[in-house]
Amino acid sequence: MAQVPQRFFDALAVRTWCGLSLRALGRAREEIDAINVYPVADGDTGTNLYLTVESAVAAVEAVFAAYEVDDGARGADGGPSLADAVGAMAHGALIGARGNSGTILAQLLRGMAQVLTARGDSAHTEGAGLRLALRHAATSARQAVAHPVEGTVLTVASAAADAADGAEGDCAEVARAAYEGARAALVATPGQLPALERAGVVDAGGHGLVTVLAALVETFTGRSPGPVALPHARVEHGGEGVADATTAEECATQEEDGPAFEVIYLLEADDPAVARLRQRLDALGDSLVVVGGDGLWNVHVHVDDAGAAVEAGVEAGRPYRIRITHFGHGDAHTTKAERPPRERTQRAVVAVVPGEGLAELYTGAGATTLLARPGEPPASGELVQAVRRAHAREVVLLPNDAELRHTAAAAAEQARTEGIRVALIPTRSAVQGIAALAVHEPERRFDEDVVAMTSAAGATRHAEVTVAERQSWTTAGICQAGDVLGLIDGDVAVIGADVREVAETVLDRMLSAGGELVTLVLGDEAPQAVADHLEARVRDAYLAVDTVVYRGGRQGALLLVGVE
Repeated sequence: MAQVPQRFFDALAVRTWCGLSLRALGRAREEIDAINVYPVADGDTGTNLYLTVESAVAAVEAVFAAYEVDDGARGADGGPSLADAVGAMAHGALIGARGNSGTILAQLLRGMAQVLTARGDSAHTEGAGLRLALRHAATSARQAVAHPVEGTVLTVASAAADAADGAEGDCAEVARAAYEGARAALVATPGQLPALERAGVVDAGGHGLVTVLAALVETFTGRSPGPVALPHARVEHGGEGVADATTAEECATQEEDGPAFEVIYLLEADDPAVARLRQRLDALGDSLVVVGGDGLWNVHVHVDDAGAAVEAGVEAGRPYRIRITHFGHGDAHTTKAERPPRERTQRAVVAVVPGEGLAELYTGAGATTLLARPGEPPASGELVQAVRRAHAREVVLLPNDAELRHTAAAAAEQARTEGIRVALIPTRSAVQGIAALAVHEPERRFDEDVVAMTSAAGATRHAEVTVAERQSWTTAGICQAGDVLGLIDGDVAVIGADVREVAETVLDRMLSAGGELVTLVLGDEAPQAVADHLEARVRDAYLAVDTVVYRGGRQGALLLVGVE
């Protein structure tokens, strides 16, 4: 269905563009992941871009939701102003930026926002304003990278700005020119970077930016310019990976050794401290990108000494949301001759778990685990690395989070291109994963084992008790920051003030439909008394139901509940 076009670049256009970009990256990210060979062939550029835009979308939607709830200051049309929307977009992308390309995209969006917010309370901008925004975006992104390299997303962004500069007319004409300029530059990237030429692919980050610009065209014209034509890429469309004998991983092994870790963190610091930080990190590693401003920065670098990179951040200010990824086996820094020649096991289970306690539980049951800290879901490349680490011919993948469905699917597809048989069970909670793991039998035929695990997970209802971070609309009404929320099967069902009362209400509602086993997983911030009370409640009111309690650690939610 055609998109209703926007005449001007206003708050609604920002919202539309973000939503279209997210959907377009969702369709393209497996393909983008598959061609990711520079600067590191870790197969997650598409997913990182998706997660970065997803964070931008959430921030923009929060602004619109706030205006729906609050009748306070509004833009000229009764909703958010252009400055409100682009500011939220840039901030959301900054705090959610993932990987090298995601961090650069965040700076591109921030550069646009700096121009558009400078226009004060203007309700919209026209073609001339969009041209200026695209030019400043390209310039600021290039300045954020310590050592800009041609043939990357920076080249594509500059080409988009150059083409936009020559466009006359409204936003639609400017957006179309920027897209065409970016697409032409993308096609030329293999001739600028030897790594791309050897692999026979275009730059993955540049492909992502062209996808985002295509969404900008659709915002103003109502129609997408269509899929990006990649005449040089040896990639089958649809996410099947590299089609000829040279895979991204095989190409990457031809590269020289490089740093072993990717370090990313948000940093609260002033400008002089960040200038010193750039110098120190530049001496420690490569792929340095520092984006942001006004006291908040997103820092990305590849280093051998991850601790030193974090310490540099501590000296500069207050780092948080720290993510350290080891590039591990099969990455750009390990040749095939260096890989251990151990024999693969026949079957393994790989699970994403939200806390250290659950990680210990899953590991004790024989699973390979990937820890997902609150607010920091793993990227596709991290899941692929976990699958490789399991070192098995067959892998059952448990994402344990509904939001990880697409990420896990992309990781599974990438692993399949490496000859690993992967079955993805769409578990939406760690308690469903526990149920699936309980019936796992490696001696069974793979398909039979997957069916049994899927059935066990599907038969387990899941709930969680958590604390609201901000005012928002829910399926149970409006909640305020600090309210205790009870979610059943992903939807808010109870809003209250007392953890124990909300947990009891949630449990009673779940058991009203029957059940034989209740699984309770307590987070670090949940008192043991809550579990004791719920156990007593089950004993007194549900005589035929058993209860098992685990400590989950820093899992985000106060309590996870499973009913089988």
